[in-house]
Amino acid sequence: MKKINFIILMIVVITAASCDRLLDVKTPDNQIDQSKVFEDVQTANAALAAHYADLMKSSPIAGGDLETYLSSYTDELRDYTTIASDSRDIFLNLHTDTNSVMLNTWATAYKHIYTANAILEGISGSHGITTSDKNWFRGQALLTRSIMFFYLNQLYGDIPYPESTDYKVNNVIAKTPSITVLTNLEHDLLEVSSLLQNDYKDPERIYPNRSVAKLLLAKVYMAEQNWNKAEILLKEITQNPIYQIESDITKVFTKSAKEVLWQLKPNNNTSLRQATSFYFTNSLPYSYALSESLINTFQDNDLRKQNWIGRVDFGGVSYYRVEKYKNRNNTNTNEYSIVFRLEEAYLLLAETLTEQNKINEALPYVNATRLRAQLAPLNLPISKDLLIQEILLEDNREFFVEMGHRFLDLKRAGKLNTLQTNKPNWKDFHQLWPVPQKEILLNANLKPQNTGY
Repeated sequence: MKKINFIILMIVVITAASCDRLLDVKTPDNQIDQSKVFEDVQTANAALAAHYADLMKSSPIAGGDLETYLSSYTDELRDYTTIASDSRDIFLNLHTDTNSVMLNTWATAYKHIYTANAILEGISGSHGITTSDKNWFRGQALLTRSIMFFYLNQLYGDIPYPESTDYKVNNVIAKTPSITVLTNLEHDLLEVSSLLQNDYKDPERIYPNRSVAKLLLAKVYMAEQNWNKAEILLKEITQNPIYQIESDITKVFTKSAKEVLWQLKPNNNTSLRQATSFYFTNSLPYSYALSESLINTFQDNDLRKQNWIGRVDFGGVSYYRVEKYKNRNNTNTNEYSIVFRLEEAYLLLAETLTEQNKINEALPYVNATRLRAQLAPLNLPISKDLLIQEILLEDNREFFVEMGHRFLDLKRAGKLNTLQTNKPNWKDFHQLWPVPQKEILLNANLKPQNTGY
């Protein structure tokens, strides 16, 4: 146990020290000693556990920061702070390439990519781990790296795509065109699908399986408008008997929910940031509250409005807070941070079927979440354009303030500019974030800057 704890500490310290900028590993001495960390399954498991603990602490898939900022950047959250800050600039869509939030998102994602690459290299060079175990570890690391690259691509467009820990290469790496990033992700995720199994290694689903890889690959295909390939993968997920739409809406965000594909486990029964960050009562919101435009998309009888949203009346005005996760007292035994859940596969499948004019086939998938929320189902006749609009509305009601869904869904549908209705400062170029100025100053090969910045 002391040996494992030492290895975890070593990985976390090395990664933090070496990745404060884009894979800024100043000397080869900073790299993980792969011969020790990956000498057997026990120590390799410790390395992977450290990686997931770090993802839970801070990453694009960790509940908290990025999903808050993307919800504020779009039209789900209103920022009630009054002091100028980089986070308020994001809400106001007045950000520049010096925005610290955007720099931290970039740097944090690349830190995790560096760690994933270190695991991939360590597993490849190991002589003490069986081939089947090597495949599983490689699949885990390649999948987490792919998720980081996917979010970076959706946020920044053309991005560096480092596939090693070689500091000489990574410190001067150029950007890969967005279309090539997606092609690379296809290749990597197809490999992950071949490496991972359908079953979970842990019954709590804290380690991804093949279905997680398929869901991410389907999202890549949909970003490329490759609807048919996405349909095939999403049908495999929705027809998998180990997943079910949770009928009891109060259990959706519990760790044992039947629809969970993958979730991250908090340490020491700590309450999730999703439960604590948005909580306020008997006062004006001191940071964020749900926007009026979002609240207006719900009917009063929608069970999601009744169970996932809290109402606070103050000064004659009603304000609304996010209440998907409930445990706020740090005795959390039943809530893990959900990364992917079955409802996403259902709504993505409805979307990709609709894009192929398979309207009748799409309706049951969009109606599944509506019926659970006690809303009337959508019925024929309905046009393709109207059904796409209804799917986006259902996406918003189902996934508000989760994983940046609103931004990603509108971007995929080519409808980000509809935010101008509720966001007066929104411009067309806001579909991408700027490459952080600090990174360009360190590496001129990251030029040109994204348009508008």
